[in-house]
Amino acid sequence: MTYYGARSVFVKDLPSARAAQGDTQGVADVAFIGDQLYALLAGGGCSHGHPRFPNSVLKINADGSWGRLANLSAYQALHPVTAPDPGDFEPDGVWYNMISVDSNLYAVEPNHGEVDEITPEGIVSRLIDVSETQGHVVPTSIARVKNGFYLANLDSFPITPGSASRFIVSDLGGVKSIFSGLTTVVSIVVDGNDTYFLELSDSPGFPTPGKGDVVRLRGGKLKTIADGLTVPTGMTLGPDGALYVSNFGDGGPAGAGQVVRITVP
Repeated sequence: MTYYGARSVFVKDLPSARAAQGDTQGVADVAFIGDQLYALLAGGGCSHGHPRFPNSVLKINADGSWGRLANLSAYQALHPVTAPDPGDFEPDGVWYNMISVDSNLYAVEPNHGEVDEITPEGIVSRLIDVSETQGHVVPTSIARVKNGFYLANLDSFPITPGSASRFIVSDLGGVKSIFSGLTTVVSIVVDGNDTYFLELSDSPGFPTPGKGDVVRLRGGKLKTIADGLTVPTGMTLGPDGALYVSNFGDGGPAGAGQVVRITVP
């Protein structure tokens, strides 16, 4: 793992919320369509203390200004999923992962269990209601593959190692599990015939510092290629062929967050 680089603030003063257990929710992910940047907001809405600013997809301008593209809180209220978990229900959702495909955005919401499509005009529609066939599996991350998407899940707490899966979602909206044995997956990256999974924590119970890892699926076999991560929350493949992971993504002291570069063996 390599640590280097500098950072600067491009956009600020976006809505965020701190939960009773200390988790902070704000912008959960970003994605580009061409040169246009979009942000996925998870810390808005009445249930997060922001009744005037719902969870949304935000359009970020080149000068750092921003505006709302789509109201995701309103969409969820008007289009409930089939089988939400009543004991773990967040009315405004806890939106987590967003990618761009063919000039549209696809956002994953783990708490309700859904993947929604958002056009550049702000029109929201449902790609798949994961809860309808899979129950409360807490889907977290999505990647584009031929004729559909791969989807991976966290599963519920306390952690049961091996309880998470990789799912296939067809362009027509069907979903099924095609590989199991994963643990608390929070990000998925597909590179050719290899699939990489970022695991929040691979130990039983609740997330443990130093127990996050990256595993590679190749030829039907899993191999850990990096470990020792602490509450990693996101991962992407860089143009240099390395994986970039957000480490200390939640729960750490101010200034603890990192972007870690992982050279793929």
